[in-house]
Amino acid sequence: MASIASLGIGSGLDLNGLLSDLEKAESKRLEPIAAQQSSYKTKLSAFGKLESSLNALRDAIGKLGDPSTFTAVGSEITGDAMSVSTGKGAEAGRYQIEVSQLAQAQSSASKGFASKSDDLGISGTLSFTVGGGDQIDVDYASGDSLSDIRDAINAKDAGATASIINDGNGYRLVMTSSETGTDAAIAYSSDDDFSFETKVAAQDAKLKVNGIDIVSQTNTVEEAIQGVTLKLDATTDSAATLTVSKDTEAMSASVKAFVDAYNAVQKTADTLTSYNADTDTAGLLLGDSTMRSIESRLRGVLSTPNDDGGSYRLLSNMGIERQLDGTLKIDSDKFDQALADDTAGVSQFFSGADGESGFAGRFDSTLGTILDSGGSLEAATDGIDSTLASLKDRYSRMQGSIADTIDRYRKQFSQLDSLVSQMNSMSGYLSQQFSALSAQTT
Repeated sequence: MASIASLGIGSGLDLNGLLSDLEKAESKRLEPIAAQQSSYKTKLSAFGKLESSLNALRDAIGKLGDPSTFTAVGSEITGDAMSVSTGKGAEAGRYQIEVSQLAQAQSSASKGFASKSDDLGISGTLSFTVGGGDQIDVDYASGDSLSDIRDAINAKDAGATASIINDGNGYRLVMTSSETGTDAAIAYSSDDDFSFETKVAAQDAKLKVNGIDIVSQTNTVEEAIQGVTLKLDATTDSAATLTVSKDTEAMSASVKAFVDAYNAVQKTADTLTSYNADTDTAGLLLGDSTMRSIESRLRGVLSTPNDDGGSYRLLSNMGIERQLDGTLKIDSDKFDQALADDTAGVSQFFSGADGESGFAGRFDSTLGTILDSGGSLEAATDGIDSTLASLKDRYSRMQGSIADTIDRYRKQFSQLDSLVSQMNSMSGYLSQQFSALSAQTT
């Protein structure tokens, strides 16, 4: 079979060009399939954008469904003797705090030695207890250095650490409790080689909160005030004032985050379902049944009232209104007043009396029918994936059909080229014979 590169050589016809034109014409049969593939891929991408915005909305509504969102508190304290952090259970209040003593760890030092690395030339047992723990025995013998004894103590991991300091006259072994407070005091029972002198006594932190005496083993004082942790840094000359108050800014921020996320979904939906009459261009999901269903469900859950007997039944009761363009808008004055007057009522609206049955729970459930496995988005995208797979197979089959057609044309052109070449040869031969005969006759 002649190759496409040699077609037309025998006949002198432009069979190569003709075959190329036929191949281009046949390839146009692929264009409708490719256009369909592009359309469905674009639609799949559009659903991806919608899913992303809906997931962001679900994250925002999840925070509103958490009752702790509306029990958040902030704190402010005067002076620099301590810092404060608040956690779950903290209640609004005002407290006077006086710190008379900080907790500290015991530190004791041995007598001095001439070297930290040379053989001390002594033997015996260093015994100590930390708090109410078991007695720890550290044996040392001739050949051991001060560094060896330090390492042996630290290897016990007994609640006290040993180190070596140089006081200018020699080296001393220093033992320090790993924890602060009197419960971590160190008691020694050893021979004269290692008698220790307490340099810093173990002591507890002592403070008063609204006149009530409080003792703490550490300078981090937890639950002296419910839900509040105090980190003591210094004693006070006068009482510091701690104010714990509702963190309405954090509450408002959570509601605003939900409104912003909902409006982002609405903006995405508007873009995907728009139509521009001037340019005659339509959004990627204009007229799509799944898109219409999603928009309808979201509008429905927004307008469904709470019927649990709480202070608020609708978002609009708190100043969150749906606009003509479908977006939500917060009347800040009205909402802030609702938070100030009835934080518990706002919390119940969003999270429900049981933490699940409120507006946020219903909204999340609606989003679940859209986003979860088996939801409407998965059904829509699975359908597109199936169609794309079918189009891919169809495209491949069409490519095969075109290849077969072009191959058939190539064979036919090769036969035509050969036939015309033979006819041309015969014509030339006959012309020669007639010319010779004519010459003889003449």
